[in-house]
Amino acid sequence: MKVIVCKNYEEMSVTAAQIVADVMKADPACVLGLATGSTPVGMYKKLIEMNKAGEIDFSGITTVNLDEYYPIAPDNDQSYRYFMNENLFNHVNIDKSRTFVPNGMAADPVAACEAYEETVANVGAAAIQVLGIGQNGHIGFNEPDTALEVRTHVTDLTESTIKANARFFASEADVPTKALTMGIGTILNAKKIIILANGAAKHEAVSKMLAGKLDTSCPASMLNLHSDVIVVCDEAALNG
Repeated sequence: MKVIVCKNYEEMSVTAAQIVADVMKADPACVLGLATGSTPVGMYKKLIEMNKAGEIDFSGITTVNLDEYYPIAPDNDQSYRYFMNENLFNHVNIDKSRTFVPNGMAADPVAACEAYEETVANVGAAAIQVLGIGQNGHIGFNEPDTALEVRTHVTDLTESTIKANARFFASEADVPTKALTMGIGTILNAKKIIILANGAAKHEAVSKMLAGKLDTSCPASMLNLHSDVIVVCDEAALNG
């Protein structure tokens, strides 16, 4: 893993945006793997600025998102489809019909996961997959467990993840307890991976990921299996 240490969140966001922009410039029709959560918001703001300045073009881009809560409607302001629209898609020249997010309202969530896995395979490998990292080391909604799923699947959210996400909802009771998420193997299919981490709360997870061991109690450690991973973090996430 290549580690880029930034002074603060702003510098981290600028650095990450430039890495994604370089991938887009190299292939204006590439697939971007995208993530939600508070960490990549600054990066998305920078990408919007670059698009408005004419530096990057989203018109030929396809996107696939890591995950979605279940059950949740796409117009719910806490859904990840809504998040992506508000934080990126509504502000750039992208064809929304080529932006894919798992179906959080599917009658059959297992079938929805199989369909999403097929969609991801059909659009082709992501030129770059953006990831955040949870305080417990989760990536996407692949939570710590004795065994990790390879492909897109339905997962139960851990108590720690529900608590961490409760700040986005009216109450902790409103947080969905399940999600549809790409599996570790699906994530590792990307040609390049960039994982963002900021703040001292992420230090333990980042340390486990960088230890160089495969540990299912820290799903992010599975990124050690990939040959092209860039960790972009601030000093607090790296040093505590």
